[in-house]
Amino acid sequence: MDKDGKIIPEYEGMLRSHMIQVPACIADCSGIRIFGRRIKSLVFSTDVAIIKNINADAVIAVYPFTPQPTISRAVLTAADMPVFSGIGGGTTNGPRVVRLGCDAEDQGAFGVVVNAPISNEIIRDLKEHLDIPVVATVVSDQTDIAARIDAGVSIVNVSGAADTARIVSVIRRQFPHLPIIATGGPTEESIRHTIEAGANAITYTPPTTAQLFGGLMEKYRKATVDHAPDA
Repeated sequence: MDKDGKIIPEYEGMLRSHMIQVPACIADCSGIRIFGRRIKSLVFSTDVAIIKNINADAVIAVYPFTPQPTISRAVLTAADMPVFSGIGGGTTNGPRVVRLGCDAEDQGAFGVVVNAPISNEIIRDLKEHLDIPVVATVVSDQTDIAARIDAGVSIVNVSGAADTARIVSVIRRQFPHLPIIATGGPTEESIRHTIEAGANAITYTPPTTAQLFGGLMEKYRKATVDHAPDA
């Protein structure tokens, strides 16, 4: 049953019953409609096994290495939901970012994500070449959001660690209609706080494959001990 009291029939199946579920409270945000798809939750991962086994609305594929088309291609191939590809903007900059953006669009990305240090000149160049949205990462309330929008940014992605909700609140007061994606934090309380601050969509960082495997192996070990023959 949802928050409005509507009964929602559900089927999981045996083999997929342990898929990762994003926190249910993310459904309370408004979402952002892009090319007809309403996106409320984005999984922050490039792990194709995680991406294939989570119920998020989209993927935000940003990683701490030089952006490579082969990584974007792997994520786009695995995902059955929209993908927002990281194309640099920090260490990777200049015309290379534009080439990566064009490649991501050609591969089917729903949007491209640029890092906080990127210049507005490169954003303008990206906007001239791309039809998909340019998502700019924001890590501080000192960012000139108006200049970003003027350069061609369509969506901001707020990633301010524990300060995220406050940064979202500052941006929302200045730009009531700007689409905002934001990191939700580790708890339902922190996610709700970020939504209340004005985020339209939430990025969710799932457990790692190692963490998930750890829990599964512990279950297997317990089952082995429980079924061991008596001495």
